[in-house]
Amino acid sequence: MKLQWWLVECKDQIVTIKLNAPPANTLSVAVLEELDRLVRFLETDDSSKAVILTAQGRHFCAGADIRELAQISTIEQGRTFARRGQGLFNRIEALDKPVVAAISGACVGGGLELAMACHIRIAGHDAFFGLPELDLGIIPGFGGTQRLPRLVGSARAMEMILTGSRLSADEAMAAGLVSDVQLRSELLPRAHVLAESIVRKSRSALRGAMQALRIPCSPPAEEDLEQEASLFATLLQTRDAKEGLLAFIEKRPPRFTDR
Repeated sequence: MKLQWWLVECKDQIVTIKLNAPPANTLSVAVLEELDRLVRFLETDDSSKAVILTAQGRHFCAGADIRELAQISTIEQGRTFARRGQGLFNRIEALDKPVVAAISGACVGGGLELAMACHIRIAGHDAFFGLPELDLGIIPGFGGTQRLPRLVGSARAMEMILTGSRLSADEAMAAGLVSDVQLRSELLPRAHVLAESIVRKSRSALRGAMQALRIPCSPPAEEDLEQEASLFATLLQTRDAKEGLLAFIEKRPPRFTDR
């Protein structure tokens, strides 16, 4: 498989996938399309039993490509964009092999939504987490409004989304968003230890456990994701959203007019 934005290594029944889209590892349409191809491969690959999802460079993922978001000109385009991302992240969550996200640096916006679709999340001590979309005049559109409350509780999720506040790695572990915090140099080795422990298990038992574990934490309901996508698409066409996206690109504070 020829890929531009992802590095893939398959060894000892572990597939390691690294996002390589410097400098901030943003989720452009091209990056998401390649990830879709990788997920399709993982859905049918019987040679692997665990996946590690991580990134090259300083940051795990700084979210969607803001310049691409600013080019979305209709509500239907916005809804299509959100639904594609939601569908892709649902398929990651539905994989029958555990996905371990190894996170360093920024894990915000769409990057956090991607991480939340993984089954286990571990963080480097330098990692930080947030959904700052309201600072752009929009809302999370890849399932973040649905998964974050499920993982950290509704009160903490409300605070994070409505204020745009960040969690440090230690705060994320205390909130239940990640299960472990390591020195950055120990992050990937720790992810491999987890994956190696997983692949020693029976494949049928792993699949059974994955199926059973999804019962209390099933993927977001289709109607809730549709509502998120519709709200995301509608807000993307407001004057405040256009101002928020332009302000981000121009590296200045937004001047919202509540329209």
